[in-house]
Amino acid sequence: MKALKITKTDGEAKLTFGDAPKPTLKPNHLIIKVHASAIQPSDIMNVQGKFPYTTFPRIPGRDFSGVVAEGPDHLVGQEVYGTSGNTLAFTQDGAQAEYILVPEAAVAPKPKKLSFVEAATVGVPFTTAQMVLKKAAPKKGETVLVLGANGAVGSAVVQLAKGLGCLVLEGSRQENADVNTSKDPEFNAVDALTNGKGVDVVIDTVGQPSMTRAAVEKLARGGRLGFIAAPKSGSTELTFDMLGFYRKEKVLVGCNTLLYTVEEFAVELKTMSKEFDEGVLKVTDGAKWTQVKLADAVEAYSKAGQRGGGKFVVVIE
Repeated sequence: MKALKITKTDGEAKLTFGDAPKPTLKPNHLIIKVHASAIQPSDIMNVQGKFPYTTFPRIPGRDFSGVVAEGPDHLVGQEVYGTSGNTLAFTQDGAQAEYILVPEAAVAPKPKKLSFVEAATVGVPFTTAQMVLKKAAPKKGETVLVLGANGAVGSAVVQLAKGLGCLVLEGSRQENADVNTSKDPEFNAVDALTNGKGVDVVIDTVGQPSMTRAAVEKLARGGRLGFIAAPKSGSTELTFDMLGFYRKEKVLVGCNTLLYTVEEFAVELKTMSKEFDEGVLKVTDGAKWTQVKLADAVEAYSKAGQRGGGKFVVVIE
């Protein structure tokens, strides 16, 4: 079969396109004929050799959609989608190939309202959003501030939090944001929007210490801040006022989706399948994705790795 492949020699990672053995079916597994696989930010880091636990050679691609080609008779032909957890694309081959081998419990029925391309963009951002929300545990009626609300994960958090019955404040650099994080670096808009109470939950999808610190200051009593990222270079230290933090019983919690399994994420995706079909959830940034053929994906990775280089979905025919 045709596939992308990461190799690493003398500490330098290289991505190529070529032939690879088609996976062989194993007990309790499925072989999926891949239709599409998004290039997510973590995929870019992976092909650059920046994850210490990736083993080589390795086929990249965390998110996928496709059709069950081999497995139990009642599953063959079913349209499915999934995401990697901490194995696929890292210690086992990923989805940017014609076929991928996955455990039976690693896939969910593809939402009928989503195309294969749309479904292939859902996995990482929506499961990340779901997991960090579970960590921060917002309740119906609580106010949630989402930092980076216009990004892939942030926009998913906004939808999921609204689905929980929360009042959502969107924080971003956009002019129409509830909190303009560029023009209002101390987030003073929160005071007016909450009558001085502060927010119950902050979901930080950006990971800039100055923004995180400002958000901590805007937490109400018992407020929780969940974050999914940190700076990729420079200092990663975060400082805040301990006195105010403990007196208001605030909580700070990190969320690393690479600690979870493909099976755990499939459970979340099964719930989301129904919500996508009911219109509760939407793929909000589909227009931003450029479709590329597998043979052109090495160039797409090069572009995606540059600032403003675009977002790509690998389409396998």
